[in-house]
Parts: sequence; C-alpha cells; structure tokens
Amino acid sequence: MNIFMKTTERKPLHLIFASFFLVLLLAACNSSTAQEQTIDTGLDQDEYLNIAFKDLYPLHWESYMDNMVNQNEVLPKSDLSIEPNLPILWSGYGFAIEYNLTRGHTYALEDQINIRRVNESTGGSCLTCKSSVVPMLLDEMGDEYWGASFLDEILPRVEKLGADGVYEPLGEWGHVSIGCSDCHDPVTMDLRVTRPSFTNAMERKGVDLSRATHNDMRTYVCAQCHVEYYFADDNNKVTFPWDNGLRVENIWEYKETTAKEQGFDYDWIHEISGTPSLKAQHPEFELYSYGPHGQAGVSCSDCHMPYQRVDGKKKISSHRWGSPLETIEQSCLTCHGDKTPGQLETRVLDIQDRHKDAMLEAQDINARSHYYVNRMITAGAPEDKIKEAQQHVRKAQWFWDFMAAENSYGFHNPDAAIDAYRTSSIESMAAINIATEELTKLGEDIDVLKEQIEVTMATVHKESVPEDRHKHAINEWFPSVIN
Repeated sequence: MNIFMKTTERKPLHLIFASFFLVLLLAACNSSTAQEQTIDTGLDQDEYLNIAFKDLYPLHWESYMDNMVNQNEVLPKSDLSIEPNLPILWSGYGFAIEYNLTRGHTYALEDQINIRRVNESTGGSCLTCKSSVVPMLLDEMGDEYWGASFLDEILPRVEKLGADGVYEPLGEWGHVSIGCSDCHDPVTMDLRVTRPSFTNAMERKGVDLSRATHNDMRTYVCAQCHVEYYFADDNNKVTFPWDNGLRVENIWEYKETTAKEQGFDYDWIHEISGTPSLKAQHPEFELYSYGPHGQAGVSCSDCHMPYQRVDGKKKISSHRWGSPLETIEQSCLTCHGDKTPGQLETRVLDIQDRHKDAMLEAQDINARSHYYVNRMITAGAPEDKIKEAQQHVRKAQWFWDFMAAENSYGFHNPDAAIDAYRTSSIESMAAINIATEELTKLGEDIDVLKEQIEVTMATVHKESVPEDRHKHAINEWFPSVIN
C-alpha cells in the first residue's frame, strides 16, 4: 500500500479536468490583471529630481518629507557623550577634523558638500551614495567619474543639473539628494539597483540580480549604499570587499590579502603611531546579513519602511527612513506580537547600551595603544618590534571601527558586535604589551608614559571647538611621526 495515498474516495476524472481548467482560467485572469496594472508614470527614464514624483505619489511624498523634520542640528560624533576619542583614533585623517551624526538621506548631499574634510584631493567617488544624479554622471563620464575632482569637476555638474529652478520644499540640494530614482525605475517604479559597485560585487559572489525576488530587492536597494567599501588603487573606483564573505573577519582577511595584491594597502597613515590604517564605512548590510533578522529573511524595508495606513484607509510603505523604534508598532509588532512596545524598546536599548560600553572600552584602549607605539618610535625601539605592534594596532582599529561605523548601534548583529570589540581590545593590549617590554629595555618610565597619555587625552576631550580637538592629539610628548 502506498502510504502517501489518501484513503478518501478519488474524485471523478471530469471534476479533475474541470478544476484544472479553472486554475488555468484564474491564472489567465490574474496575468491579464497584472498587465493592466503595469505602471507607466509618464516620467522620463532618466528623471533624477525627487520633486518630479511629488504629484504622482502624494502620500508617499508626504511620508518622504518626514525625513526633513527636526533634523537641523549637526552634532559631532567626537562629543563627550558619544565617541570622545575619535580625534585621536583618526589622527592625520579627515575624519578627525569633522565627523557628525547622520541627519538623514534628504540632507546627504548638503552635508557632503559642507563637511570640512572635503578638499582639493576629494574625488568623485565620495559623491556615489549622496545624490540621485550619480547614475547620470556615470553614464556621462564613465570610469573617469571615480577619480574626478569633487570640487572642480563633479560639483559644478551637480549644480548645473539642479539649476533649472527652485524646488521647494526640499531646498537647494535636497531635490537631488538621495531619493526616488535611486531605488525606483522612474517609468515603471520597479525597484532597481543603480550603483554598479553593488552589482559588480554580487556578480563576483555569483548572484544574478536579474533573478532577485521582490523581497530581495527590498534589501538590495538599501544595500547598494549601506555597506563597507574602499577606493581602488588604480582609479579610485568604489569597491566592495566581499569576495571572502560578509563577516567582519572575512573583510579583514580580504583587506590583508586581495586588496593589497591589487594595490590597496591602507586609507591613511596614522599621525601618532605611524600605522597604515583602515577606515570602515557603514556596513549595515554586512552585519544584518548574518545577524538574527537577516538570517530569518527579514528585509531592510520590513523594519525601516513598514506598511502604514494613510489618508484614512490607504496602505503604503513608509518612506521615512530611520530607527524602527519610531514606528515600533508597525515595524516590530508585526512579527513580535507576543511583546508590548515597551518590552521591545527595552530589549533594543539594552543591546545598544551594552554595545556602546564595549565600543568605548575598545576605543579607549586603542587610543592608548597609538601613544605607546609613538613612544616606541621616538625612543628608538627595534623596527621589527614597531611594525609588529603597528599590525596589532591596525587590526584593533579595524574591528572596533567596523562596528562603530554601523548605524544600528549593535542591534543588527549583537553577537558579532560584542565579539569584534573583544577582538579589538585584545589586539590593542597586544600592542601595548610589546611596547611596554621594548620601552622597559630602553629605560623608559612606563608610569610617566601613562600619565602623559592621560593628560593628552583629557586635553583633547576638554577642547570646546569640535574641529580643533584633533590638534591636541599630538604634542611635545607625542610628536607626529609623519614626515
């Protein structure tokens, strides 16, 4: 007897055929309906102005404009209440001069233009995820775009593209900041990836984006920008270091092997320790991908663009991109209905508080390790020992920065974040131990060194002008080691 055969009486053959044809008929009707509902906005295929979508999608537009609310303050991340050691940790790099809390997508271009670390050497690559005109610039300039001068070549083109009128209420730059056409085909409104760096990285991983599901795309449109990247050595092209995998340790391995083989060794030389250092960007996609929600198949949009009822009855995806804690009933309770909003918020904040404690500890130890290596250099320690200590400092910097640069404050992947901070602290202590041993051999007083470090760090923290804090990271005790 076939154990999979039902014991109930079989249906007559003519009923089976009738059911079959009914299914075909329904499929045909659904197909016809889908074709009839195909969107044609009437917009140009190359439309890039966010304001062009306002009248077509007024409810979505109203939601999108919520990104402009209460976002006028620019707060430096080196504030004592946030990450006070950043001017030391990034000494000699532009981020030490100015690095602020994000104000949101609609301010991305404005903030990019006005940030103090933009200078004559800034390339077009820095615009890549800040403006809806980037795909057009890539079509126009090809690979020349990546290395073109941001101030002399790229910005004038952006100004020209946006100079045809006044686009209220987004203001001077908001109308070509991150927006509609970055994620939607202007004609069909289908989700799309517009940044080639993401497509190239996925192809190297064997992923064909043309076969991506709609749920995949609800993550991929975000992942094309919310990622770690670096600028290729030959042409400054934005490159995603994913060939070895998406974990923080995979990307560290890539940076130490493949990237070096292709000519990329470091982002900058640290002014205090002389360490060839790496700067992480904002790897939300990477951390999420092997965190609890990514592993469960939850998309970015499920949490950050939850469905909401508007205009009394209509259901749309929210286009206010921000913390799900601000839309906790729509973002979280859909799946976690057994919890109250208060319980969920408490759980998130607990994770983020533990993340911040571990982050500040790792940053503090790493800042001190730079000064220990500085003293090794000025005291004349053996070159091989200096390089050994610098390698530990480099790895320590990478592991805390990868997590600190990520915008969920550890929530996307709590285990990975805590583990990375632990790795960072271990590496920093390894550098300090090497330095202590070598400096003791040279007759250096370690207690005096510790006191000098304390005074120097306190001086950095006390500076009231954010952009001047980095100037106190070096002094007569700890001079710059960069020629």
